[in-house]
Amino acid sequence: MVDYYEVLAVPRQASALAIKKAYRKLALKWHPDKNPENKEEAEKTVKQVAEAYEVLSDSKKRGVYDRYGEAGANGGGCSGPFEDPFEYVFAFRDPADVFREFFGGRDPFSFDFFGDPLGNTLINSLSGKTREDTVNLIQR
Repeated sequence: MVDYYEVLAVPRQASALAIKKAYRKLALKWHPDKNPENKEEAEKTVKQVAEAYEVLSDSKKRGVYDRYGEAGANGGGCSGPFEDPFEYVFAFRDPADVFREFFGGRDPFSFDFFGDPLGNTLINSLSGKTREDTVNLIQR
């Protein structure tokens, strides 16, 4: 049984921000392009990381997962006289789609993703970006 909290290395009471940070760290670390010597393991790990993020970052899915575990995520173990078991089936997207969506369609390896978080760099000041623009970009 896969424990999504263990996959992301976060505690069960982790905040949404902690889950997002954990996904970012692991997705960048295990991206297959960053692990060409161990591409098969990287693809498997990035898939697990994406699934864990999809479940734990969505409050409804996380609630089902917390109540029923992996069986709930796979649509089993949660039927009852007043429950529709199909309501609980999670359809996982391609990990590459999750990665692209998370990073806003940008390749995080092609620019300084963790640059100055306050937007005080010369480049930002010359491009007209404000501190608020930069903070909004980081929070995505």
